[in-house]
Amino acid sequence: MNKLLALSSLVVAVTVGCAGANVRPLVDMKGVNEAAYENDLKDCQAYAQQQSGMGATAAKGAGAGAVVGGLLGLVTGGNGSGIAQAAGAGAVIGGAGGAFTGNQAQEAVVKKCLSGRGYKVLN
Repeated sequence: MNKLLALSSLVVAVTVGCAGANVRPLVDMKGVNEAAYENDLKDCQAYAQQQSGMGATAAKGAGAGAVVGGLLGLVTGGNGSGIAQAAGAGAVIGGAGGAFTGNQAQEAVVKKCLSGRGYKVLN
């Protein structure tokens, strides 16, 4: 079980570390001052980092996943350790999904911020 919890922490950490606020969207740079763009990008990334709820989103996903996994272990007639393993697996999957959703929200903030500042965001 401890190995499963360590794995879940690793999966969530890797997923959370995937872009999020640090995304560098594809922007049409024709006629754009690169120094001004880099400053605007840093400002927009800072706004995205202020997006609350990313950790809470991952935690809620992990909690929901643990409940579903535990119920599946119970329904399939698993013993105590089987139910715990199913709950742990559900927590890993749910936590990773929640963290991914939080990353997407932060990426959207960066892209909307840059668009609002007049940049042509291509992705």
